[in-house]
Amino acid sequence: MQTFFVQIKCRLGKTYEVAGRLADAEIAAEIYSVAGDFDILAKFHVDDGVDIGHFVAEKVQNIADIVDTRTVLTFRAF
Repeated sequence: MQTFFVQIKCRLGKTYEVAGRLADAEIAAEIYSVAGDFDILAKFHVDDGVDIGHFVAEKVQNIADIVDTRTVLTFRAF
């Protein structure tokens, strides 16, 4: 299992709509609103061997009103 986070910047005023679409897609383990350069932080788990770049491009970045993302890969949980 691979775990990673995606920071998501939304079109102004669309954070809650984006979070709802992300939740409806049932692909994120956890979804948080955050302050700073990004609006949402989402945690994902995918099976080993899944290409994270393709997953993010096909499942996350194509959600309406997302304008930017930053993917954070994780190595180990403590």
